[in-house]
Amino acid sequence: MIVEKKNKFLFLKSSAILGILLFVLYLIYDLGVLSLIVNSDKSRISIVILAIYFFATIHWYVLSHSLNRQIENAFAYKGHISKYLGNNNDSNGNTLKTDSLLSIMEDELSNKHALGYMTVDILLKLGLTGTVIGFILMLLPIGEIKDFDTQIIQQLLSKMSGGMAVALYTTLTGLITSVLLKLQYFLLDSNLTSLINYLSSRILDEE
Repeated sequence: MIVEKKNKFLFLKSSAILGILLFVLYLIYDLGVLSLIVNSDKSRISIVILAIYFFATIHWYVLSHSLNRQIENAFAYKGHISKYLGNNNDSNGNTLKTDSLLSIMEDELSNKHALGYMTVDILLKLGLTGTVIGFILMLLPIGEIKDFDTQIIQQLLSKMSGGMAVALYTTLTGLITSVLLKLQYFLLDSNLTSLINYLSSRILDEE
């Protein structure tokens, strides 16, 4: 019963999380932080990171709705659990055990989450790539020094600060988005585990 109560609110939790994310995005935009990041990042990697996170969040939200329906159907189903799991014959016409059907179902559902975790890794790698590019941009002006004139030094420091901004903003954007997306997909994984545990208990009760 605890498992059932926990899973019924998956889509509600996902909707609440999405609402919080949109509100935070509005605050960041309203305070000028978003424009600061976009304008300061000459490499535009931060924009790419934010765009990838946006589409990954849409993918996550669609999956949460799909998994929520799967969970509700499982709890509503009163018949034999093997019929709920679907076709119990393999490609050779051999009858599969209920445990095998459950394992196949778990693999199919968990594989849908693999794209999300791959995106988490991509976001983190893009942030680190921006760090490297930022340091390159920061160190390039050093080679232009021919004398230690005050005006030249000021221009040099200005160019170096631009490279540092690229390094810091891309790293920050990559870290925050990757952590958030990982937490979002962890919510799906935890509810998927609860669903599989519930179906496993149903199988044991029917044996």
